[in-house]
Amino acid sequence: MEYRLLGRSDLKVSAICLGTMTFGEQNSLAEAHAQLDYAVERGINFIDTAEMYPVPPRGETVTRTETMVGEWLHTKRREDLVVATKVAGPNRSMDWIRSGPKSLDRDNIRMAVEGSLKRLQTDYIDLYQLHWPARNVPMFGRYQFEPDQEVEATSIVAQLQALGELVDEGKIRYVGLSNEHPWGIMQFLQAAERLNLPRVVSIQNAYSLINRTFESGMTEISYREDVPLLAYSPLAFGHLSGKYLLHEMAEGRVKKFPGFGQRYVKPAVAPAVAAYVELANKCAMTPATLALAFVYSRWFVGSTIIGATTMAQLKENIDAWEQPLSDDILSEIDQLQLRFMNPAP
Repeated sequence: MEYRLLGRSDLKVSAICLGTMTFGEQNSLAEAHAQLDYAVERGINFIDTAEMYPVPPRGETVTRTETMVGEWLHTKRREDLVVATKVAGPNRSMDWIRSGPKSLDRDNIRMAVEGSLKRLQTDYIDLYQLHWPARNVPMFGRYQFEPDQEVEATSIVAQLQALGELVDEGKIRYVGLSNEHPWGIMQFLQAAERLNLPRVVSIQNAYSLINRTFESGMTEISYREDVPLLAYSPLAFGHLSGKYLLHEMAEGRVKKFPGFGQRYVKPAVAPAVAAYVELANKCAMTPATLALAFVYSRWFVGSTIIGATTMAQLKENIDAWEQPLSDDILSEIDQLQLRFMNPAP
């Protein structure tokens, strides 16, 4: 396993991060702990969760994932692990999270941190991320900015000031963003420099063979400002495993939770996935291995967040690290990208 410093921090993270959003919905406590143990055995030291998890979010299960991770974490050497979690943003109609916060203000951020610390059974969080922006932005399948959807939102400066207090108190070590856009990340970076507030060290956005939108605008920021991507959904909710092409009712969250994952119901997704599956077959690789090896190869990716519901899937996902792609395969992938151009933004 390769380890990398995350942005301008002293967090040395594995190139693969274990995502946990299935824990408590698709995975039991025993299965979750088995995944965590196996990931650590394979050299993974980076774990990502969120107060909102598991997904899809429901009042009956909210915060269950952090609780499961915490029951495992308190039995381990805390200093050996890098733990990331997230505060849920507003405007998503989830009244069961902190009584339905309408803002990422100081009180809500502080309440969220205290809750996560308690559930994770730890004194500090290594990387604390804003799960999505408080302001109006296209995300989770929306891909066009719509000015008529503007909402009132806590300012970026106020959000950073709240996070800065928690850094000063030692409750969080570093700050990251998620589901963010170029304007937003630059505002955070400029505010941090101008006001001596915490500088974001990472950006967690969706990235896969069928969603390479991060490459338009964000990669220059990533390079010039040293803010690496934490790539989530590298298998596009399982679509890039090819299983839904082979068996229409294959088991997975897409079938288990109809209507969840809006970005993957767009018309070009199926033909694009079929083309990548065909390429994987040509290269004598599984489709999942091709998809993950591609994301693992990107220079701007600090760590790739993988998720699995079975141990077999988890093993395959980690094993893909050992199968780098040739220049010829990468060239064919780029040709398919030009042909289909981000069918699942």
